[in-house]
Amino acid sequence: MTLLDLTIFLPLIGFVITLLLPKGNGDTAKKFALGFAVVVFLLSLGLLGPALANPGSMSFETKCDWISTPKIQYHVGMDGVSLWLVLLSTFLTPIAMLISWKYIDTRVKEFFAFLLLLEFGLVGVFVALDLMLFYVFWEVCLVPMYFLIGIWGHDRRIYAAVKFFLYTMAGSVLMLAAIIYLYSKAGTFDYLLIMDMLKSGKLQFTAAEQMPLFLAFFLAFAIKVPLFPLHTWLPDAHVEAPTAGSVMLASVMLKMGTYGLLRFCVPIFPSAARQCAPWIVALAIIGIVYGALVALVQPNMKKLVAYSSVSHLGFVVLGIFSFTQAGLDGAVYQMLNHGISTGALFMLVGYLYERRHSLEIKDYGGVATPAPNLSAIFLITTLASIGLPLLNNFVGEFLVLQGSAQVNIWWTAFAGLGVIFSACYMLWLYQRVFYGEASHEVSSHMHDLTSREWVAITPLIILMVWMGIFTQSFLPSISASNKLVLEQSKPNVEYHVQLQGGSNAR
Repeated sequence: MTLLDLTIFLPLIGFVITLLLPKGNGDTAKKFALGFAVVVFLLSLGLLGPALANPGSMSFETKCDWISTPKIQYHVGMDGVSLWLVLLSTFLTPIAMLISWKYIDTRVKEFFAFLLLLEFGLVGVFVALDLMLFYVFWEVCLVPMYFLIGIWGHDRRIYAAVKFFLYTMAGSVLMLAAIIYLYSKAGTFDYLLIMDMLKSGKLQFTAAEQMPLFLAFFLAFAIKVPLFPLHTWLPDAHVEAPTAGSVMLASVMLKMGTYGLLRFCVPIFPSAARQCAPWIVALAIIGIVYGALVALVQPNMKKLVAYSSVSHLGFVVLGIFSFTQAGLDGAVYQMLNHGISTGALFMLVGYLYERRHSLEIKDYGGVATPAPNLSAIFLITTLASIGLPLLNNFVGEFLVLQGSAQVNIWWTAFAGLGVIFSACYMLWLYQRVFYGEASHEVSSHMHDLTSREWVAITPLIILMVWMGIFTQSFLPSISASNKLVLEQSKPNVEYHVQLQGGSNAR
């Protein structure tokens, strides 16, 4: 058993033990779950050394039989991309627990247990190297998030939870069908074996096969991103979810979609990916501009941040389908940046909600007077979100725009509008919430950051600055993995495509 295996299964063990704790003792359950999550994060830090030493290949690889017929294996491993997504998951789970410490007061044991189960599923998704195992982890993630929204959410929580579940399940069924078809062609679910067979020409797809398979995978991932126009479940889910649910959904769960595009869609179906790239990029750019414009008119803080996610993740899709080194590096870096800055925004909106019990922007104003520290932290997070140089989002957006400019300058010109609009809606939000004269309701309910809230938000602020300045802590390992993806996505160089007439083309 490797350190990666421990990182995967410890949250599952913690989930089971937390559920078995006696009822009516919420404090014990909270402390136990938080302790388990902190231990998992500390263990995951041990993954850094070996993974960074050889980021272009799989480290901590474990392969053993799980089901004999059909042959499904427990096969996991990590490279320079999955490493950072695993760390993002283990890093944010204890923070999500910390911000829920006072807010969650019903079914406490179950809430914290579901956060551990969600962590188990998320880590598994990012390291699974067997397609069926990947699908199992993918589906596992749905269950805890469904309950987090449906039980501990706001007034329309059942509607939002069911909508979230149905949207994701619809795409998942198509992906499952494509995985089964792949198995019928390749005789294996093993991702690395499938890639080797594609490279050698032992596995070939006709043009009529590759396109439907690509679209089946793509639809499942595009719903999860979410890519315009498949985004409509996201604002509802965010608005109704508890703060911890919004943080984990925005920061990590949405990355399942972009990770899937990078890991599966582009390398396994390179011809179809390049053929579809123009209209996928068009949808990404529409999402960037549309998400920003809709965010600009939102009266609800959570909806505003949710639509900003649609805009920011459009940059990630644009970077992936630019098929350039800079674009791919920027896409992965932006995945991490979005996880930090948007996660922090949802946390801070949650802090405001716990004080004022309202998400409507009109119910605020003048918050900076009674809560100066909260306003300062919110400003730093706002500037990071809009891509101010020396903060994290700037690097990711710059690399994506640089990569897209190498392919089509018009892509960059239109996508650049999203950067301008993001400054408009975020700074206008900040002005309306924190400036002006504080009303009696705001003054009486608003207090500054507590010690627990400082502990939760400070690591995210540090990372916003660190990732904006010390980019070489992350980019070399990301670039090494993306270089391999680029090589795998060149169908005319590395791969054989079986044409309709039966002849082979390289």
